[in-house]
Amino acid sequence: MTSEPARRGEPVSLSAALASFTDLWSPRIVTAVNDYDVRVAKVEGEHVWHTHDHTDEFFLVLEGELTIALREPAGERTVVLPKGSVYTVPRGTEHKPYAPGGAAILLFEPTGTLTVGDRHDEIPTHVDATTGHALD
Repeated sequence: MTSEPARRGEPVSLSAALASFTDLWSPRIVTAVNDYDVRVAKVEGEHVWHTHDHTDEFFLVLEGELTIALREPAGERTVVLPKGSVYTVPRGTEHKPYAPGGAAILLFEPTGTLTVGDRHDEIPTHVDATTGHALD
């Protein structure tokens, strides 16, 4: 596991980055902006309920459709993100992303942020609890 950005200072094709790996729920770091990683991931099925206590979590759907279940003070709700949509989960909000049909996403979060947050349910074997992997 590493949080070292890929090819700093060089252009990165997101489609080529996504084509370079097959692992699900295991993001790759494509670049860094100040103290933030820009990560891409292939996702399918369910992630895990989790919370990031100190940071928001930004999602951009590159392919497919992503749904995010949210547990907020007013109750539970879901947001559906088709291709090209963005959504930011506010810090401290318990959430669980899922993509029954599969999706490719881009995440923007502080370097070192765990994919399973600061608090989470039991981590299933198909979810990689990581701070991101470098591109090969």
